[in-house]
Amino acid sequence: MKRRTFLNHAARNLALLILPVTAAAQANRPSWIGLPKNSTVSNNQRTQQTQPRGQLITIFLCGDVMTGRAIDQILPHPGKPQLYESYIQDARLYVDLAERTNGPIPKPVPFAYIWGDALAELDRVSPDLRIINLETSITASDDAWPGKGINYRMHPRNIHCLTAARIDACALANNHVLDWGYDGLEETLSTLKRAGITTCGAGSNIDEAMAPAVFDINGKGRVLLFSFGDVSSGVPTAWRASNKRAGVHLLDDLSVKTVAQLGQQIKAYKRDQDIVIASIHWGGNWGYRIPSRHARFAHGLIDQAGVDIVHGHSSHHPKGIEIYRNRPIIYGCGDFINDYEGISGYEDFRSDLSLMYFISMNAVTGELAHFELVPTQIKNLRVNHTNPADAKWLADMLNWQGRKLNSRAYLNADGTLRLARISHQAA
Repeated sequence: MKRRTFLNHAARNLALLILPVTAAAQANRPSWIGLPKNSTVSNNQRTQQTQPRGQLITIFLCGDVMTGRAIDQILPHPGKPQLYESYIQDARLYVDLAERTNGPIPKPVPFAYIWGDALAELDRVSPDLRIINLETSITASDDAWPGKGINYRMHPRNIHCLTAARIDACALANNHVLDWGYDGLEETLSTLKRAGITTCGAGSNIDEAMAPAVFDINGKGRVLLFSFGDVSSGVPTAWRASNKRAGVHLLDDLSVKTVAQLGQQIKAYKRDQDIVIASIHWGGNWGYRIPSRHARFAHGLIDQAGVDIVHGHSSHHPKGIEIYRNRPIIYGCGDFINDYEGISGYEDFRSDLSLMYFISMNAVTGELAHFELVPTQIKNLRVNHTNPADAKWLADMLNWQGRKLNSRAYLNADGTLRLARISHQAA
């Protein structure tokens, strides 16, 4: 599926919706219901980092953060609720659906509300950087991109919902940042800049869209964040930035040639001992299968382009994580914040469950030192801790996937997960 679409499934006063899926994704539905078969998880206490804290740069990553539509409507400054979807034309109906499913939501909510339990976890870990893929245009523009169908926007006065979580950077090369036209993109970029949030992946021209976000981390070293989009995630080709046109950094393809081109781009910025993150919006919404072209591309970025962390997103549910040459490849983070509560279809994937990814990298070698994951659940339009059964479900899924990806998730007594590298033999 090239982009997200919504179809009517049933109705009372409000449509009950399904999220359709391609035949390829349908073939990739899990054969197990609830838990992966023949998968086990060990209970370990959280492993302490073996390297001095001063050598580590810890980064928080997550999946898609969608603050438009229903999320925008419950915040203090809701924008116009007008939508142009086939069956829903009012964003407030998504609020109604969430409340019908999980109970009333007091409105307006404080700006920090949507992050819920994630705020305490961020304070506990205290990462050096907080990075999200922002799948929403921040604008009051009414210039909906014609024919797109699904258009996300958050009113600029609600920008404090991002600063409430002290977000440092937003990757923007995705299939929703231009939902409200070029004026909407310009307002998105300017609003984030005024809020002190760095962006990459979109800009007023191709040079701006390709440029990384650069961070000096408290004398430890630098982190470079690059953001790319791939057409497989539904990014319209018309959104490609050029010398004379604003837009996103859209990859030509996932070929060896593209890896080489990105390597040259990264080389122009990278210094010795910099940590480089490639944030990529790619692939469809459903299915656990990792396309071979994604794996080859991710390996190429690490082998040839100097990338240390591959931050993949677009899938509505978390996918497997690979540890390749002691560097993490997250093929699909899942949705971290959205307004899909009550939307039926493909419940086997448990898209209400997600993860907070805390990655500690050795600032000298650029290798993975420690990888902690915090299981979360989207409920009442906010991030919540999971129950023990759901945390184990996520651990089992990661281990089912990890057999071929050199990774294993260990469930800690406190419900967090530790991801570690394993050999193929051990798998």
